[in-house]
Amino acid sequence: MKKLKNSPFLVLIILIVSLIVLNSCGGVPEEKGSGSTTEKNVFSVNEVLEMVSKENDVTRTLYTKAIVGKGKLQGMKFDEDWRKDDVEAGPLPALFLRGVATSIRKGPVPLGLYLGSDFPINNANKFEGEQESLFEDIKVTQKPKYFYDESQELYTAMFADLASAQACVSCHNDHPQTAKTDWKLGDVMGATTWQYPKDSLTYSGAVEVLNAYAQGTVDIYVEYLDEIAAFKSSEKPIIGDKWPAEGNYLPSPEVFLDSVRKLSSYDTMKTLIASN
Repeated sequence: MKKLKNSPFLVLIILIVSLIVLNSCGGVPEEKGSGSTTEKNVFSVNEVLEMVSKENDVTRTLYTKAIVGKGKLQGMKFDEDWRKDDVEAGPLPALFLRGVATSIRKGPVPLGLYLGSDFPINNANKFEGEQESLFEDIKVTQKPKYFYDESQELYTAMFADLASAQACVSCHNDHPQTAKTDWKLGDVMGATTWQYPKDSLTYSGAVEVLNAYAQGTVDIYVEYLDEIAAFKSSEKPIIGDKWPAEGNYLPSPEVFLDSVRKLSSYDTMKTLIASN
């Protein structure tokens, strides 16, 4: 799979951070020791995990509604076995997220991501112990939970995962392995859990986390398009600047990420500037 190194989202974030760093407290990182420079830690880990969680909410909602939901109306298929050679389909939203997590795990940034629930389709995703208890509060308040996981020595944040599209509700209610068949739009279906080993980050460290997530999104989306290219019996959508709402089309990775940028980058920018 190719890497989309210069997506609009990544370029925007890098430019924002560069401007902030150059204009803050002397314009350059403070010096410590001979011939070395060290940036100050300016973000708590909770702030950074909240930023990346918001990016994830926007990306997944866009994929779920604009790709899966509208794509199904055009005859596109999405399946949990989408990677199998005899299955010509794309990833369901939960598997899209799993693909992002897998990409991040293979990279250099120590950011952990997974999706859990008290009624998962896959029992491996069922919350246990402290997370199960915290999730009970999340279902009521829909507010995030932050804690330090002693067993893994990781700072952890859990965010409510809502049924934001009918495609999610229908898929979970109708799945043969589902443990719950009465999901409704707006329900808290689970929680995304993010983990990081440090309690604070520099500007560049925060950018690395955001970039790792953005690259993970590109990687799984490109993998989906590669799967389409290998279709033998199914009609292949046209890849370009159009979306399934317009017909049998899918956006290119650049177009998809540009839409994410337009929907989410303003909130990210505000958070970055607020800590200046």
